[in-house]
Amino acid sequence: MAKLIGYARVSTRDQSTDRQQADLLDAGVRRDDLYIDHGVSGARASRPEFNRALEALIEGDTLVITTLDRLGRSTQNMLAFAEELRGRDAGLRVLNLGGGDVDTSTPMGSMLFTIMAALAQMEHEIKRERVTDSIKKRRDAGLDLGGRPRRITDSQVRNAIRLVDSGEPAAQVARDLGMSRATFYRRARALIE
Repeated sequence: MAKLIGYARVSTRDQSTDRQQADLLDAGVRRDDLYIDHGVSGARASRPEFNRALEALIEGDTLVITTLDRLGRSTQNMLAFAEELRGRDAGLRVLNLGGGDVDTSTPMGSMLFTIMAALAQMEHEIKRERVTDSIKKRRDAGLDLGGRPRRITDSQVRNAIRLVDSGEPAAQVARDLGMSRATFYRRARALIE
């Protein structure tokens, strides 16, 4: 008898899969046929619970996910995965794709999946470009990017530069400061410029 195998994933341990689980259960997935990865990026090749879900999937079964990005980030990978499922005579059902439910076992569902996979990858790449552009603009404007505050002051780096200029080995001076030699050189170069 054909089963629905559900898969949910969140990228960080702080995130919750409660909404995904509720949607999958509402779609008819039994709780023991639900596989959940916590703190696993969609870009990673190794997703333990995803692999278990695929092992549980047999001919006639359907893998159910809530959104397309639960499968991964690359259109090529998503299409290859959909093709693999077709080769196993298993289906893929995406609950929230294009405002509705899409089943790749139908020709229309397969076409819509292909289009939406390409759009999802494009959206991800546009988002990445925006973040990269924002970081560049903030750096160029000399604005704080957040992150870990500097422990070592510019004054300490200037004193370390004097030590290196007087003959102390740069590696030892950097180690005494508690930073790598590359970081020391980068900080020193920034102060000299």
